Amino acid sequence: MNESSPIRTETARQYPEAPAPEIPTRPATPVRRQRRFGRWMLVLLALGGAGAVAHRSYEARKQPAEPSAATAPAATGRPGRPADMKQAVGVAPIVTGDMPVVLQGLGTVTPLATVTVRSQISGYLTKIGYREGQTVKEGDFLAQIDPRPYEALLAQYQGQLARDQALLQNSKLDLQRYQTLNRQDSISKQNVDTQGALVKQNEGTVAADQALVDQQRLNLTYARIVSPVEGRVGLRQVDLGNYVTAGSTNIVVVTQLHPISVVFTLPEDDVARVMRRLRQGAKLTVRAYDRGDQHEIATGKLDTVDNQIDVTTGTVKLRALFDNADDELFPNQFVNARLTVETIENAALVPNAAILRGTPGTYVYLMDGDDKVTVRPIKTGETDGTRTVVLSGLNPGDRVVTDGTDRLREGASVRVVGHAAGPQAGAPASGAPGGTAGSAAPGAPATPAAGTPPNETGATESSGERRGRRRQQ
Repeated sequence: MNESSPIRTETARQYPEAPAPEIPTRPATPVRRQRRFGRWMLVLLALGGAGAVAHRSYEARKQPAEPSAATAPAATGRPGRPADMKQAVGVAPIVTGDMPVVLQGLGTVTPLATVTVRSQISGYLTKIGYREGQTVKEGDFLAQIDPRPYEALLAQYQGQLARDQALLQNSKLDLQRYQTLNRQDSISKQNVDTQGALVKQNEGTVAADQALVDQQRLNLTYARIVSPVEGRVGLRQVDLGNYVTAGSTNIVVVTQLHPISVVFTLPEDDVARVMRRLRQGAKLTVRAYDRGDQHEIATGKLDTVDNQIDVTTGTVKLRALFDNADDELFPNQFVNARLTVETIENAALVPNAAILRGTPGTYVYLMDGDDKVTVRPIKTGETDGTRTVVLSGLNPGDRVVTDGTDRLREGASVRVVGHAAGPQAGAPASGAPGGTAGSAAPGAPATPAAGTPPNETGATESSGERRGRRRQQ
């Protein structure tokens, strides 16, 4: 279009040219926020510094009132426990005493005589002379077999014996006559010798008849059955009126109970010690305990040792005799036998609960003063299940830790709770059933003293801590 056109000119005059639009600029809000955050940080730092100064002043005021808390050992690292709690332990002293050397083995009560009574002749059982369970003596009447058949046989053999004795007497008289005629040359020598042989033949017949008579008399004796030993009669095994067969029918069993023996076994390694004591003439005591090995049943003496070792088990059998006056032991009863070989006198004894085994070997935690422990290797000897003989490493009067040893180490600080065990070291103290005196459950805080309130963590707090808490409130 022509720039000189009147239409453009008017239009331009009517609508003046609009100014160019302005580009908006970012507001200064983020800068202001950064400045405000910096001011708050300065305020917080100032408050933190003031709090630190106040806390340090508070600790300085609290320290004189709590000397025990400041000197406590390092924490065990367990949550919920104060950092200065010592390990609670129970201790017991090393005492002197006598330690019996006891060898233990499994045994069976074995009667010295168990007789199964059988009849030696056949016949009907006509009489029973005992009660079941009765105690009989040797020679007491037990049963009777019908003797009449044997009495008849005895009479027959006695008549035969009398006849043969008469023939023998006649042959002897004839021999004397023949010998007289032979000296007078009235009879031949052959007749004399024949008569002499007849005499010897009759003598043999009489001897055989006498043996038959004696046998029948013995059968009559067997018809009356008596007890061969002193003991207790068992249950009746045949009833009255039954036919008894010789050597096969059981009538009753008699068992000797007074005295009675216990046959038990010991390892072959202990045989030399036992034989040495027997050669010295010692009377070794044997105690019989029940199946549970808890209660003593009877006390006896060692009688003998077997002459060989069982190669399959490596053990040797021993027999002990017991009076068994009160019938404490019963035949075939299972018992635990304890043989006392010797007694170690004036030995240092340590409770078994204090003995530990590990890298140092056999050791105990020995009290070093009143609040520290040290590891002490020891050498042990005989034991009775509760106490052990100390051969070296400890002296009478030393105190060893018997409870709470699981978290101890060399030089650890401890505190003794409860009462130290007396001569019966390792036995439960009164008020602490089932454990050693002063025992604490693993992982549980020690029991506070009577009248001492526990804090929120379960540990005992000192008086200084209580005063500090009241000041804070």
